[in-house]
Amino acid sequence: MADGTAAPSTARFARKREAIIAAATVILNREGVKGATLADVAASVGLITTSVTYYFKKKEDLAAACFLSSIERLDALIAEAMREPTPEQRLHRIFDLYLSLDRAIRQGEAPAIAYLSDLRALSEDILEPVWLALVELYRRLSALFDPGGAIDQRGAMARAYVLMEQIFWSPAWLFRYDLEDYPRIRDRMVDILMHGLAAPDAVWDPVLLASACERAAPATPQETFLLAATRLINQLGYRGASVEKISAELNVTKGSFYHHNDAKDDLVVACFEHSFEVIRRVQTAGQQLDGDQWTRLSSIARTLAEHQLSDRGPLLRASALSALPQPIREHMVEQSSRISGRFAAMISDGIADGSIRPVDPTIAAQMLNATLNAAADLRASQSGVTREEVGAFYAKPMLMGLFSR
Repeated sequence: MADGTAAPSTARFARKREAIIAAATVILNREGVKGATLADVAASVGLITTSVTYYFKKKEDLAAACFLSSIERLDALIAEAMREPTPEQRLHRIFDLYLSLDRAIRQGEAPAIAYLSDLRALSEDILEPVWLALVELYRRLSALFDPGGAIDQRGAMARAYVLMEQIFWSPAWLFRYDLEDYPRIRDRMVDILMHGLAAPDAVWDPVLLASACERAAPATPQETFLLAATRLINQLGYRGASVEKISAELNVTKGSFYHHNDAKDDLVVACFEHSFEVIRRVQTAGQQLDGDQWTRLSSIARTLAEHQLSDRGPLLRASALSALPQPIREHMVEQSSRISGRFAAMISDGIADGSIRPVDPTIAAQMLNATLNAAADLRASQSGVTREEVGAFYAKPMLMGLFSR
């Protein structure tokens, strides 16, 4: 009898636990780790808060379970794709499986995948097993790029990072397409990752447009606040980067903070505005270079990638958008879309002058945006990569193909 009653009880426990994780993932994606509450999760599954604590003692335990569940699902997807016989077929299979999963999520047939951009908002002890699981996912994926051969282990890990960022970024733009478009999107994404944007005879020799994003003048007090806030928001998320923590980072009082900033939301908007302005300046400077559009686009990409590791970097990660109040968020998304539109226009011009391969400019711009945006995390995710290496390690594989040497 003991065995007969234990199994249903265990099964019920597992089903309820998975239902809580699924509901919490949706809330985490909307509110972030700091903004989500156990009460909200409980209400979404018809429980009281104390019932949720039977499964997860603390909110961070639940958040970690959401992240681990999503990593495990992506890891299983990669493991299945790696059974294909060639790297090209494996890459195609990864996006075939992922877009099938995304389609099921949009249709309500599968639970959502957690946005991992807020992962570092977890406390260090809870973060460690989640981080190790994510690193293991990257390590498994890096085998796609033949480490030990012409591409060494660091290069293979960098390419795995670029590839996975396309998956992590895709919710920002896939919703604009009908589900019927997914096979075409898959083929376009795989083609860009396989062959890059450069025409076959192009070489990697970008110009560093340092003066466009790093002025010689010392940073003003307001810029200093922006840099501190940007770094903390990228690290801890919008709600995790409190006024107290930003002030402590600068060794100033909260009163000094409010002397320079009316409110935290205003500071976050200013961080986005500053980041957008840097990107626009680099785009404008690149467009003024002599040469073809490939030279201009690759120079812009190199410059923005290196800026992420500079003394005046990084740029604010787009993941912070999800936690902003709706009216502010819509305005910031509109500005972000204009920047992607400028990249798409450059790619279109490059296709016209023959220096860039015929690709889907809109999708290519989003994929380039994802790569450059993710470089803000390189200090934490890829130790040992220097500022001078960022362009070759991250921008070049995106622009010339993940299998390029």
